[in-house]
Amino acid sequence: MSSSYIFSSESVTSGHPDKVCDTISDAIVDACLAQDPHSRVACETLVKDNKVVLAGEIRTNAEINYEGIVRETLTHIGYDDNTATNQYSFTCPFSAQHFEFLNFLGQQSSDIAQGVDAGSAEHKATEEQGAGDQGLMFGYACNETPAYMPAPIYYAHKLGQRLEELRRTNPEFAWLRPDAKTQVSMQYDNNKPVAITAVVVSTMHAAEITTAQLRPLIQQHVIENVLPQEWLSEQTEYHINPTGKFIIGGPDGDAGVTGRKIIVDTYGGMGRHGGGAFSGKDASKVDRSAAYFCRWIAKNIVAAELAERCEIQVAYAIGYPNPVSIHLDTFGTGKVEDSAIIKAVKSVFSFKPADIVEQLDLLKPRYSSSTNFGHFGRDHADLTWENLDKVEALKQACSST
Repeated sequence: MSSSYIFSSESVTSGHPDKVCDTISDAIVDACLAQDPHSRVACETLVKDNKVVLAGEIRTNAEINYEGIVRETLTHIGYDDNTATNQYSFTCPFSAQHFEFLNFLGQQSSDIAQGVDAGSAEHKATEEQGAGDQGLMFGYACNETPAYMPAPIYYAHKLGQRLEELRRTNPEFAWLRPDAKTQVSMQYDNNKPVAITAVVVSTMHAAEITTAQLRPLIQQHVIENVLPQEWLSEQTEYHINPTGKFIIGGPDGDAGVTGRKIIVDTYGGMGRHGGGAFSGKDASKVDRSAAYFCRWIAKNIVAAELAERCEIQVAYAIGYPNPVSIHLDTFGTGKVEDSAIIKAVKSVFSFKPADIVEQLDLLKPRYSSSTNFGHFGRDHADLTWENLDKVEALKQACSST
């Protein structure tokens, strides 16, 4: 990139139609793992109007009430008729009390299972657990924010989290509804964030509050509460509910599908996304587990001050335990040669799928904690891939090369 540029990233709240689907799918993953840690789950969700459709492949010994999980999830998100108050109505026909449910979940293919499971099989190259699919995955980290995330996506998530906090805890904001989107445009000079040039907040709201009423409230209690004042100026553009109103939202306003917000889930476009989506998949799917693993490595590299920015790519063949390639790039910010860092990485971390699961403790029902506001960059005990527990090991490995 040039020395001066503007970069934008967006986020969505848990009531966005696609995030509703991600949240349902991850709730099903966790429910399966809670009873059977070795469950194989690939669960897709579709929502539109008042309909919820599940599809995919699951192999588990767990006994799951899928419709009950959907109902609990919608209640938690806030699509609940009980959200209405004496002052504000709740007009969305999509709710925990009134949804039509279709279940098309089936069994995992035996051909896929024999490749993933540890054990011998006809024409399988090894007896080790293999990758659940072919594909390439990326991990990224930088030193722009305390969370080692790019500033645009970091603050876009913070805006969305603030909207949810107000909606859930502050009675004065009972007019907020679950569906919302945020966006932050950041000015960079010499690859360093220096100013916010534009902010977009679009939030679903009760019909009883006007756009003219809500705009100053969002400006004061969301934008100015979250964004660093030194990055805001008279030149910053603010677009708050720019369509004029946002009463029809959630699945009533747009269809939702699991896995359509992968850039929101990762680095806001600053770091690349390979492979597929995360939500609805257990850890045998390297789309998810290897992407988490690469984030863990990249974050520890930057925290160890071996580089200011780092991106790692890994690629797998289905059914095979070893990666077919590993690539690392510090974009010229490395304090030592990239070749020395990748050598240290290979000495500290094991890239085999079974070892990834063990190193990050991925057989536990922890995935609902990752679904909303990014799978990376948040301080939550369940997100083991955010741990900075390999910093010293990487420093030592680099110093010995």
